[in-house]
Amino acid sequence: MKVGVIPINVGARDADRITSLAQKAEEVGCESVWTFEHVVVPVDYASKYPYSPEGKMGARPETPFVDPLIAIAYAAAKTTTLRFGTGVNILPQANPLFLAKQAASLDFVSGGRFMLGVGTGWLREEYEALGTPFERRGARFDDYIAAMKKVWSGDVVEHEGEFVKMSGFKSYPLPVQEPHLPVIIGGTAKPAFRRVAQHGDGWFAPSAGVEQLKGQLATLKEACERYDRDISTVEITAMWPFVLEGKDSIAAYEDLGVSRLVTPVQALGTRNPIEGLEKLGNALA
Repeated sequence: MKVGVIPINVGARDADRITSLAQKAEEVGCESVWTFEHVVVPVDYASKYPYSPEGKMGARPETPFVDPLIAIAYAAAKTTTLRFGTGVNILPQANPLFLAKQAASLDFVSGGRFMLGVGTGWLREEYEALGTPFERRGARFDDYIAAMKKVWSGDVVEHEGEFVKMSGFKSYPLPVQEPHLPVIIGGTAKPAFRRVAQHGDGWFAPSAGVEQLKGQLATLKEACERYDRDISTVEITAMWPFVLEGKDSIAAYEDLGVSRLVTPVQALGTRNPIEGLEKLGNALA
């Protein structure tokens, strides 16, 4: 089982926090570290955060959210084998050509250690701050993914979609990983499962434990069957409450077909994340 930690970019009061977490994760045997993305945190918002009963995310407007790609590039330069993933970046509020260029460049400078996790997001107020339509963000997501994969192909890009029109150019460097860097799609709404089946190399499951994940995987399996996709070709990354479930739960996740467990920093069982990573490493040794 591959094990990762999330996030390395949130709450960082200085750059050393980012690199120290990444280096310690690599030292204790973690396979990957991950980031969260919010460009802004509104002072107040009516949107409902889908992963909390209160409908609010656990971050204040003053919480530092270092840009995920910049944080990963910085940490990648100070590690050698650790992989990096965005868990997840909000694709429909980004420029797809620019993001495709950034992602390919990040895979290039990291030596093929980058995984692009993307989702549609939930925070209407953030979309509005960025001047991007919140409506039809799912359709925009589908068009963007199709266009980005063409940018990574090395061929002349020709794409005529509803939201993206590209023609007559190439974009280099290409991702180191072939045929392209892994695209991991996050979310638990039914449209997210459809997107995984159609477009994703993997699924990032923001689940709260193995029991909740079972039902979500049943929905993913249905989506894969509908789109003639073998679910075994989907790399499943699940959130893992390590301090609650412990090492003994790994076998249960393996039985469900999970390939990677990512534990939140706050679920390491200590206020000091470096000590928490050491605790995690000792448990996995």
